[in-house]
Amino acid sequence: MVYVPEGEFLSRIGPTEFFKDLEKYAGPDSAREWRKLLDAILPMSAAAMALPPLSIRGDLGVLSTAAARYAPSLLKSFAQMGPQGALGATKLLSPFSDIIDSLGIKDSFIRNWLDLLAFLLAGVKTNGILSAEMVYMFSEWYKPGCTLEYPLHGSGAIVDALVRGLQKFGGRISLRSHVENIVVENGRAVGVKLRGGQFVSAKKAVVSNASMWDTLSLLPPEVVPKSYQDRIETTKQCESFMHLHLGFDAEGIPDDLGIHHIVVNDWDRGVDADQNVVLISVPSVLSPDLAPPGKHVLHAYTPGTEPFEMWEGLDRRSNEYKNLKAERSEVMWKAVEKALGPGFNREKCEVKLVGTPLTHQRFLRRNRGTYGPAILAGKSTFPGHSTPIPQLLCCGDSTFPGIGVPAVAASGAIVANSLVSVTEHSQLLDAVGI
Repeated sequence: MVYVPEGEFLSRIGPTEFFKDLEKYAGPDSAREWRKLLDAILPMSAAAMALPPLSIRGDLGVLSTAAARYAPSLLKSFAQMGPQGALGATKLLSPFSDIIDSLGIKDSFIRNWLDLLAFLLAGVKTNGILSAEMVYMFSEWYKPGCTLEYPLHGSGAIVDALVRGLQKFGGRISLRSHVENIVVENGRAVGVKLRGGQFVSAKKAVVSNASMWDTLSLLPPEVVPKSYQDRIETTKQCESFMHLHLGFDAEGIPDDLGIHHIVVNDWDRGVDADQNVVLISVPSVLSPDLAPPGKHVLHAYTPGTEPFEMWEGLDRRSNEYKNLKAERSEVMWKAVEKALGPGFNREKCEVKLVGTPLTHQRFLRRNRGTYGPAILAGKSTFPGHSTPIPQLLCCGDSTFPGIGVPAVAASGAIVANSLVSVTEHSQLLDAVGI
């Protein structure tokens, strides 16, 4: 469910139902502009999806696994688009706002909606997100016949499946293993040292999925080139998060409650303004086993818009910190009350947990609790996956393609591909059928 200043509606994937919502809440001109946008960018999706992210690697082997392997499908997609469509596809590596502007999209609701989608996807508005990322998302969300899938037993089931896959092929996961520093010998990364003193050696490479700032803090200062350090320290950061975790009785809650809710308080402030957008997930709606019988669990958060500065230096045990938590979490409480209706009573919640930027910094080891680098498409690019330290590779939201689950997953795949031979990589592509 989406709650915006114009009203509230159930945001459905696929093109048909959204046209109805546009006509109701924004008018017929909005629907016409939306059709114009879809007609322009959906054909581009063939080019955006013709090169699977799993085919990319960080060395010259990419010429075999990506360029040669998928050149025919790329050429075919360009041919099918025609001259005008092919010309539009050249904008895939530019900000999505360039495509919007070139189409003459003026409707304020559509531009606000696109900013919201971009921000939720990558932490930046349409003037900062790669067109390829938005076009890929559109091809999944707004093509005819598409459906939205949700993992049985919640998102944790995805993690469990990944763990099973890792262990199946001989991998090992070490929990509660705080990395104290990355060990560099003779100029090469050779392993990591844990807080307890244990040394874990690397056979091929050390891979860090920490933020660029946190990776830098794990390295011995004397091995870091000044240019590398300066680039990291001058990279602008996205803001942090506020979180609200609740557990409550299902009695009085609508039986047809949706799992996801988006609340936008004021379009004029911008979707990247603090205290303006709240996202809510109630996973127990679809997976009752995630909560005790007759109960619900809920997670609400402000998406990367909470300033770290107002929290910096506060003692987490102080009354000042507790009072600020209560004040800054109120916008989430109000959003939850709006989404769940009059049957919800905050005073009857059995679990109430509020997370702050300091929580993010402490438990996720994120510098200043940041969402990641605030790198705008067209003005700069996300770093690649290699570093000046041989055998040290990086993945995650501080590397190409950027912020957000799809981008971060792609970065991890690129690094993993780079650590195996071209032959092994090609065999993987054959095995998964792409």
